Amino acid sequence: MKYYITDNCATAVELKDIPEVEYAALYEDLKERLQEEHYHVAHYFARTEENRLKFYLILLDDKEQKIMISSFAMEYYDDIALPSLTALHPQMHPFEREITELYNVEFDSMPWNKPLRFPYNRRNRNSTMDNYPFYTIEGESLHEVNVGPIHAGIIEPGAFRFICNGENVLHLEIALGYQHRGVENEFCSTNNRLRQTLLAESIAGDSAVSHAVAFSYAMEKLTHRVDKNLDLERTVALELERMAMHIADTGALCTDVGYQLGQVACEALRTVTINTTQAWCGNRFGKGLIRPDGTNKPLTSEKIVMILSNVKDVRRRYNEVREDIKSSPTLLARFEQCGLVPKAEMARIGGVGMAARASGVKRDIRSSHPYGAYLDTKHESVVKRQGDVMARLMVRCKEVLQSADNIIRLLSAYTPAVEARPDYDSPLKAESLAVGLIEGWRGEICHVAITDKEGNIETYKVKDPSLHNWLGLAIAVRSEGISDFPINNKSFNLSYCGHDL
Repeated sequence: MKYYITDNCATAVELKDIPEVEYAALYEDLKERLQEEHYHVAHYFARTEENRLKFYLILLDDKEQKIMISSFAMEYYDDIALPSLTALHPQMHPFEREITELYNVEFDSMPWNKPLRFPYNRRNRNSTMDNYPFYTIEGESLHEVNVGPIHAGIIEPGAFRFICNGENVLHLEIALGYQHRGVENEFCSTNNRLRQTLLAESIAGDSAVSHAVAFSYAMEKLTHRVDKNLDLERTVALELERMAMHIADTGALCTDVGYQLGQVACEALRTVTINTTQAWCGNRFGKGLIRPDGTNKPLTSEKIVMILSNVKDVRRRYNEVREDIKSSPTLLARFEQCGLVPKAEMARIGGVGMAARASGVKRDIRSSHPYGAYLDTKHESVVKRQGDVMARLMVRCKEVLQSADNIIRLLSAYTPAVEARPDYDSPLKAESLAVGLIEGWRGEICHVAITDKEGNIETYKVKDPSLHNWLGLAIAVRSEGISDFPINNKSFNLSYCGHDL
C-alpha cells in the first residue's frame, strides 16, 4: 500500500506526488492498520476532478509523528458500491456518510448510512430534516423523548431523540444539520485571504483562535513561511482559549448540579481570562488576532506583563475551585460513574481531544504531531482512565493549570520580536494539498486545502473535533437516567456549528 509520508511541519504536497491506488488495496490496508490505536483518520473526503470522483485519505500515525496521504478514484457515474470501512471501524462513519450525502456513493454493508448534515448541495433533495430516519425500538414499556431542535436559552439547534425504559436511557440519537452556512464552499468562492481568515474564525465561535490557526498553518504551508516568534504568540493565544473554555465548562457543570459557589467563581475567572484576550487584541474570543504570515496584534512588553499577572491570578483561584470540587461529596456522587465511555469504545469511534483523553485514549496533536512552540518542548498530555463525567471534568481542570503554566513559561523568557504584518497576497503553491493540523481546546482540528493550476483554493475541507465526539455523548448516556443527560452533555460541550459547517 502506497502513501505519501510527511509530517506536521513540512510544506504542501504536490498533487502529482500523492499515490493513487485501487480502493481494494486501501480497504485491505485500513482494515488491518486501524485496528492499532496509534493510527486514526484525520480526514477522508471526495471531490470531482474532470470526469472522475477523486477520494483523498489523510491518515495519522501518532507513534511515528507521520501524516500519511493516499488517494483513489472512480468514475463519477459509476454505480459500484464500495465495501464500507465503517462496518469494520466506526470512526469512518462521518466520512462515508458525507461522501454518500454529497456524491451518492454507495457503501456496501454500511450499518446505517443516514444523512450527516443536510447541506444545501446534497445529492438527494428529497432527504430533509422532516423525514430523518430516527432509530426506533418497539415495546410496551418503552417511550420516546424528543428534545430540540429549538432549545431554551441561546444554545444552538440540534435534535435529540431518547428511547427510554422508565427513566433509563436505552438509546440516544443525535440529529444535526440545522445550520447551513456552506463554509467549505465559501473558502473556494473568493481569493480574498482576509475574507477566508474571517471565515475560519467563524466556523465555531468558541474556537475562533483554533480554527484561525489551523487555516493559517495550511496557508503558510502553501507559501513556505515560517516565523518561530509568531508560532510562540499563537501558542499563547491557543492556551488562553483553552483556559477560558475549560473554566466556562467547569462553571456550567457546577450549575447543572446546583453548586452555586463553583458556578459564580468560574464565571468570574472566565471573564478575567477572555478579558485578557480582549486587552491583547480587542476581542474577547480572539477574533482579529490570528492572521496568515503575520499579525496586526503583536505582543508588547506591557501586554506580556498584563497576561502573566492575570494568568497567575486565575491559576491560583481556579485551583481553589478545583480542590473544592474534589472534596464535595455531593458533586462526586453526581459526577463519578456517570456517563461512562470505555477506552475501547472511544478509540473505535475515533474520539479525540479531552473527551478521548478522559477515557484513556492518549490522542493529542500537541504531542503526537507537534507544531508551533510545541516543537521545542515535549508536551505531556493529561490522561484519565475512568471515562466518566468526573474524568472529563478533571482533565479540564488539570489542562487549565497546565495551560497557565505553559503561558507563564513561554512568556517569562520572551522578548517581543514579531514584526511581520499579515500577508494576504503571497501566491499559493499550485496543484498542491496542505494540511493545517492543530489541537484545539475540544481536540483535533484538521483543515485541508487543495489548490488549482493558478494557485487558487479549489477544495477546502474542515474537520472540527465534534464530528467524532457527538457519538461519544450518545454512548455516554446509555443506561443512565435521562435526568443526567444535562451533565453528560456539558461534560462533552460539543459544537453544533462546528459539525454542521
